Order: sequence, then structure tokens, then C-alpha cells
Amino acid sequence: MTQQASAQSMRKVAGTSLAGTSIEWYDFFIYGTAAALIFPKAFFPADMPEMVAIIASFGTFAVGFIARPIGGILFGHFGDSVGRKKTLVAALLMMGVATMMIGLLPTYESIGIAAPLLLTLLRFVQGLAVGGQWGGAMLIVTENAPANKRGFYGAFAQAGAPVGIILANLAFLAVSTQLSDAAFLDWGWRIPFLLSVILIGLSIYVQITLEDTAAFKELQANARVTAEAQADGAPAKKERSPILEAIRLHPREIILGAGSFLSVQVSFYIFVAWIVAYGSNPLGLGLSRDLMLTAVLVGAMVQIPTLFIASAYSDRNGRKGVYIAGALLLGLWAFAFFPLVDTGGFLQICIAIGIGQLFLSMMYGPQAAFLAELFSTKVRYSGASLGYQIGAILGGGLAPSVATYLWLEHSVVWVSVYMALASVLTIICVMMLTETSGRDLTE
Repeated sequence: MTQQASAQSMRKVAGTSLAGTSIEWYDFFIYGTAAALIFPKAFFPADMPEMVAIIASFGTFAVGFIARPIGGILFGHFGDSVGRKKTLVAALLMMGVATMMIGLLPTYESIGIAAPLLLTLLRFVQGLAVGGQWGGAMLIVTENAPANKRGFYGAFAQAGAPVGIILANLAFLAVSTQLSDAAFLDWGWRIPFLLSVILIGLSIYVQITLEDTAAFKELQANARVTAEAQADGAPAKKERSPILEAIRLHPREIILGAGSFLSVQVSFYIFVAWIVAYGSNPLGLGLSRDLMLTAVLVGAMVQIPTLFIASAYSDRNGRKGVYIAGALLLGLWAFAFFPLVDTGGFLQICIAIGIGQLFLSMMYGPQAAFLAELFSTKVRYSGASLGYQIGAILGGGLAPSVATYLWLEHSVVWVSVYMALASVLTIICVMMLTETSGRDLTE
């Protein structure tokens, strides 16, 4: 293959990875926005106190994070045994179908307690899907990328998160501004969920057009050689489950990888989901829903270029330095964040979220390459997914509920302390990991 053809192939893989993760995260994030604005009214009793309904709604939001490690285990097993591409396609299909079904669910007024139960079940399926999707999309791009550009290309998988936020908020803003509040709460909120049918079409495209990664193909070739040797009379070697093998070979990397993700997850879900509830709730700032959604959208726009800049920097200078710097700056920024937000000014809120997302991107951008490089090929999908998703449940899954409790029982200053503590734990974990930049992924 010529160098130009190789570059063209990488652009195709990177673009497809970006598209897949963007729509997948769009599906995951519209739930977070709806959990703050819609679900407390649509899926819980009308006589339930408003803040109790919000906490209950964020509880269903957290169920998706509980499911993510399970999805990482399930899809990691198949990703390491049958291939990155097939597993990614299955995860994309699962997410598309689950999100569409949320858009079709009857409300509490129609079917009573069955409504929040079905909502929770579909959120669990969403969590399974995103738990498997990230590992597939991340490995499709990082295992195909040149070693000296692995961080940069890995950022395409990571950029799906802010792009997904932008798409989710634009979808809600477009519907919200065109409908009355009554129509929006009645049926308009369903439209963004039904649009996830696009993900089903993309999964079919991935299945038809993309090949599996070179690292996985080499692994398969080695397995065939082993099988042929065993057929010729060599002693058979019992193969462990990839997830059990990952835990056996890389327990330290899984635990520290999860810890390295805490600051990203805690702060991210406060910036994109919880802050909407805090800003638009009468007990909070009492600002308009559209103002808060727009501010979150601006912050996501700031995040995208920073992801690629930080990731390219990590290719030249190592992953750990830029990662630790991002965690340190984000921990300090947590104490400036709420004073800016509490002014109620649109510009100040955009600055608060935007700079927070900038510091967060210094970690999230290089993370795809960083986690991929920690694990050997035969367990990379399982190991990277497990570390990522454990960090997600401990950080992002609990963040909105913990932040709500700290705000109501104490003050938002304690939410800043919570974010700073997560940053400290992340710095400790990253310092205990080895530098991985440039590592050979076929070893």
C-alpha cells in the first residue's frame, strides 16, 4: 500500500470513527439533557416534589453508567475474540434501537410505574451499548494509526463526545424554540430521540465498508498458526476469556486507568448535564433552559480543537505530562467555575464552561491512545474498555446525583471540592502509570 493510499485509508477510518462516536454520544447525551428538563415531569408522579423528581431522574441517568462496565466486559470479550469491527457494529445497532424506543415510551400519566421502569431498562441498554462502542471505535482508529500520530488520530474517537453534545443540544434547541412549552413537554422532546435512526444506517455502512485493524488481523493469523500446529500434534493450549486474561495480565493498568478517568468524568457531566438543571431550576439560578443549553453547546465547541491540539502534543512529548497538567488546572478551575456561573450572565457562564472543557480536553484527547497503549493486543479491547467504563461509573455516573446532594445539603462550593478531589485522585493514578507514547501495539 502506498503512503498516500495509507493516508487516505486513515482519513476514512478516522472520519467513520468520529461519525460513529458522535451519533452514539448524541444518543447518550440527549438522555442527560432530558433527565434534567423532561423526565422529572414525564416519567414520575405529578405530586412528587420537584427536587426529588430531579434526583430520581438523574438516578435513571446513572443506570446507564452502571451498565457501561458490563457492556465493556461483554463487548470486550467479543471484540478481542471475533473482531473490533463486528463488535462495534453490534454496539451501534443496540444504541440506535434503544434510543428510538425511549422516544416512543408512554409517560407516567399513561401507564403509571411501568413508565420509569421501562425508561430505566432502556437506559441500561444504552449503557451496555456505549460500554462496548467506545472500545471498538477507539481501537479501529488507534490500532490503524502510525505510532507517531496515534494520539492525534485517537482524538477523532474522543471528539465524538463534544460533537454529540453539540448535536444533542442543537436538536433540543431546534425543537424547543419551534414549539410552545406545553407542546415541547407533551411530545416535542421525543423528536431528538427518534432521530437516532441515523445510527442504524451508519452501523450498516461500517459493516460494509471498513476492515478490521491490522493488529487484530495479526492476532488472528497467529491464532491460525497455533491451531495448525495443534492439529499436527502439538499440545493444545487452553484459551482464557479475554476479560479474565486482561484482569490476570493487567490488573494494575485497569485500576489506574480507571482512576485516571475520574477527573474527566466528574467534571464533564457536571459541565454538560448537571449545570443545565442547576442553572434553569428556580431553586438554582432560575435562568432560561435555552440559555443554559446554548452555554453548554459553546463549551463543547471550545473542547473540540483542544482535543486535537493536546493529543498531537502528546505524540511529540508524551501522554503523562499534558494529562497531569489538565487535571491540575481543572482542579483549580473548579473554584472559579461557580462564581462565574452564579453571576447569571451568559458570557460568564460560557467562559466558565468553555475554560473548564479546555482543561478537561488536555486529558480526554490523549486518553484513547494512552489507554490503548497500556494493554497487549489480545486483551486490548477488554482491558481498555474495562478501565474506561469503571472510571465512568465511579465518576460520571454518580456526578449529577452527588452534585445535587452537595448543592442542596451544603452549597455549590462543595461541588467544587468534589471536582478538585477527583482531579487529585487522577493525578496520583497517572503518575503511577508508565509513559506509553510510541509503544508498539503489535507486541
